Amino acid sequence: MTPSGTTSGAAERRPGPDSGAQPAWELLLPAAAAPARRRGRALQEALREAVRTGRLASGTRLPSSRALAADLRVSRGLVTEAYEQLTAEGYLRSDRGSGTWVSGTVRSIRTATSPGSAAPEPSERYGSGVTVDFRPGIPDLSLFPRAAWATAQRAALAHLPHHALGYPDPRGLPVLRAALAAMLTRRRGVVVDPDRLVVCSGVAQAATLLGFVLRGRGHAKVGVEDPGSPEHARLFAATGLETVWLPLDEEGLRPAPLTAAEVRAVVVTPSHQFPSGIAWSAERRSMLLDWARSVDGYVLEDDYDGDFRYDRAPVGALQGLDPERVVYAGSVSKSLAPGLRLGWTVVPEVLLDEVVERKRTMDLGHPALDQAALAYMVTGGGYDRQLRRCQRVYRERRDALLAALDEHFPGTAVTGIAAGLHVIARVPARYGPAERFLAEAAGAGVALRALEEYGTARPSDRAVRLVIGYAHLTPTAIAAGIRRAAEAMGRRRVGRGRLCSRGVRAVAAPGD
Repeated sequence: MTPSGTTSGAAERRPGPDSGAQPAWELLLPAAAAPARRRGRALQEALREAVRTGRLASGTRLPSSRALAADLRVSRGLVTEAYEQLTAEGYLRSDRGSGTWVSGTVRSIRTATSPGSAAPEPSERYGSGVTVDFRPGIPDLSLFPRAAWATAQRAALAHLPHHALGYPDPRGLPVLRAALAAMLTRRRGVVVDPDRLVVCSGVAQAATLLGFVLRGRGHAKVGVEDPGSPEHARLFAATGLETVWLPLDEEGLRPAPLTAAEVRAVVVTPSHQFPSGIAWSAERRSMLLDWARSVDGYVLEDDYDGDFRYDRAPVGALQGLDPERVVYAGSVSKSLAPGLRLGWTVVPEVLLDEVVERKRTMDLGHPALDQAALAYMVTGGGYDRQLRRCQRVYRERRDALLAALDEHFPGTAVTGIAAGLHVIARVPARYGPAERFLAEAAGAGVALRALEEYGTARPSDRAVRLVIGYAHLTPTAIAAGIRRAAEAMGRRRVGRGRLCSRGVRAVAAPGD
């Protein structure tokens, strides 16, 4: 993201009590107003976010802890603790006798969008003014357990036998396949023999492997969910398969279009459909398997965020109902980091040899050291701890998003189950149409995406349906982004009715 251009001189000037905070500290004000029990954590998150986004540029000198505490009306201890924590993390540096400064080591990181697809950076798609990007499906990369991963790598190097450093089994290291098989059985209800599990570079490679195998077996096309991930269509197109968009309703794939499409393979996200957020009904899950058996076909289950359910235990994997018709795929992209390129696919017996041979000719197998490190984390309990940490943080951020929408866009309906890394929000029609809503928000530095970007269906009403990602944003950034979007809508509506104190027009419109 583009730095705001804040200079060290501006940051050093402490605002007076009546002048308002300098722009550099604006992002800290909501954190200072947080409830006392979480104020310290909120302050750290806000300060960290300010450094990441460039609001506090490299080399900026921060006020003394006493001065900043007075400006924010918080205890000096909270500011001192925040400075110490961010110094330890590398965001700040402290020079004895000369104060605290923003480190020069922080850089923006390119990430991928859900489930596993690449997306343009905000500056490419929305212009350089974007400061809050609600793109869906992005994990918080700062949660990556660096110390635990370093320990796992050291253990892998210490204990991995010499022969394991040769060309690996294309399916992956036996120790990792055994660890993943046990974990998937326990956590997701997958029926898996370690010999039928193939370690791969995420769900994207699993789909590509399956696409090549299906093409070799005479398949000409594959079905994808509508709405769904555009990346699925791109991946299968690269293997020579045509994709057919299949419409969904509130229960899952509709039976009639699936039958009429004359496909014998389909890719689905039944535990938490992307992007609609629904969990397929038991009836539709059963129907899909009956269909696969009737056409001698296969289902690719993309379980991209199956571990992240916040109100109850996650729905078990579809694969457990018919392991011979469902190809199951998952990865650590949401739980650890997409940059690791570590995932897995569980393959029906009849397809196994072809998938393994395709994997061998594609890349001669996955890196052994990374596999061994992940096996260490899974068997030692570190991966479960990481999942619990992510679940706790992401649930808190989802709650923050829902609270911000309720405050700034009253009447917004959030649909889908309480799970994953994004929500679907239907903003009242008075804020439409969607194109203008998105443009106004982008002009205020907020990047949002409409539901219709993820499929072929177009709404008949003027309501704005948004796919809002929240996992990679702090609660402070979430609140600031939604507030800015609301203020932009409020400015647009001046002259059409009375503005309420939050900047959202307090009038009803036809169709709400």
